[in-house]
Amino acid sequence: MPSPTPSAARATPAAPAGAGAAGGADATFDPARPYRLSPSVALRPEPFGALAYHFGNRRLSFLKAPELVELVRTLERYPSARDALAGVPGARRGAFLRALASLAAAGMIVPR
Repeated sequence: MPSPTPSAARATPAAPAGAGAAGGADATFDPARPYRLSPSVALRPEPFGALAYHFGNRRLSFLKAPELVELVRTLERYPSARDALAGVPGARRGAFLRALASLAAAGMIVPR
């Protein structure tokens, strides 16, 4: 069985059957806006990163890198998502940006 690809920055949402839109959240991610972890989301640390569970829409996402978990935890400290990404090495910035967009679409992070 082949091992998973090393795109560890990916956030993978797994929605239960019948799950609707992301709890009314604006699914359009704009990195120029400030974001924060939704108050309805709990992060559970795991060796690969973390599991994020949204208690409102019952979505589960896998944050597949400890650095992504730290970024999501500290997102609200920055004036924009783009500013939060400034500390991410250039080679990984695109993957982290896609992960944040996926998390926003799932309602895991929300605009402030």
